[in-house]
Amino acid sequence: MAKAKSRSNEPTAGTAELESAAVAAALAAAIVAGELVDSADEVDDDVEPKRVTRAGVVTAERTREVEPADSAESAGDDVAPRRKKLKAEVYEAELSKLAVELHKLEDWITHKGLRIVLLFEGRDAAGKGGAIKTITAALNPRVARVVALGVPTEREKTQWYFQRYVAHFPAAGEVVFFDRSWYNRSGVEHVMGFCTPDEYDEFLRSCPEFERMLVRSGILLFKYWFSVSEEEQERRFVARLNDPTKRWKLSPIDLASRTKWVDYSRAKDEMFSYTDIKQAPWYVVNADDKKRARLNMIRHFLSLVPYEAVPSKEIVLPPRQTEKREGYMRPPITDMTWIPEEY
Repeated sequence: MAKAKSRSNEPTAGTAELESAAVAAALAAAIVAGELVDSADEVDDDVEPKRVTRAGVVTAERTREVEPADSAESAGDDVAPRRKKLKAEVYEAELSKLAVELHKLEDWITHKGLRIVLLFEGRDAAGKGGAIKTITAALNPRVARVVALGVPTEREKTQWYFQRYVAHFPAAGEVVFFDRSWYNRSGVEHVMGFCTPDEYDEFLRSCPEFERMLVRSGILLFKYWFSVSEEEQERRFVARLNDPTKRWKLSPIDLASRTKWVDYSRAKDEMFSYTDIKQAPWYVVNADDKKRARLNMIRHFLSLVPYEAVPSKEIVLPPRQTEKREGYMRPPITDMTWIPEEY
C-alpha cells in the first residue's frame, strides 16, 4: 500500500495557539459589527451531504446514487435543497417513539450478551455530543457508557496507539459510545501536526485491519460521520461565542480548525478511502439540522441490529414498611437544615 502524502507546513502547537487567539478576536469583532448571525439552534435550513466512496460514487447510505462531488473542499458538506425547520412537537413525538425502541434494543443487548461499539466523528460543532446525549438519555447507564478521552498522557504516548481505546471496550451486554475515537490520528493529529508522517501512514495501514479484527471477535462496530456545512459550523461557533454556558466548547484547537477547513476536508476524504471498509463502513449523517440528524441517526442505528422484545416479568410492588407498625417516631422536620425555596 502506498504511503499517504504528508504535509510539511502544518503548524506546531504554539503556532496553533497564536492562530486561535487571532481567530477568536476576529469572531468577536464580526459579532459586534453584526456581520454574523448569533444563533445556531434557530437555523431553518438543512443540507444533505454527499459521500465519495473509493468507487467514485456519492451515496448517502449505499442505497442512492447521485453525481459525485466536484471539489475536495465540499466533499461530505454539499448543500442540497433546503427544508423547513422541524417543529418541536414533531421532534419530541418521534423521539419518544424511538426511545421505546432503544429500550427494546437495550433489553435485547443484555439478554443476548451483545457487545456494541459506536464511533461518533465529524467536524467541530457537528452535533456529535448532542446526538450521544439524546441516545443515552433513554438508556440504562449500567449498560450504555460514553467514552470521551482527553489528551494522552506521557505514558499513553509510549503505548500501542489503539491501546488506550481498547481498555474502554464493552463486555457482554454493554454498549460503548466513543465521542471521538482512534480517528483523532487521521484528523486533528494529522492536520495540526501532532503526529509524525510515519505515525499517520501506519495508522492508515493498521486501522482497517484493527477494525476487521474487532468484527471477527464478535464486536458490533458502527461508525458515524456527522457532516456539517461551512456556513452551519460558522453559525454554531458564533452561538458558542455568544453563550457563556457554551463557550467552553470553543477550544483552541476548535478555533484553529477554521483556518484548516480544506485541510480537514482532504484528511477526511483520504481517511475514508482507507477505512470505509465492507466489515465496518462509514455512515454519513446530514448534521446541519440537529433534530433531524438525531432522529435519522437513531433510526438508522436501530435498523442495523436485529432485535426482538424480551419478555419481562411482572413487577409487583411489595407493601411499604410503616413507622406506626414498627413503633418508630421520626424527629421533627424543624431539626433539619432546609435550603431556601426561592422558586
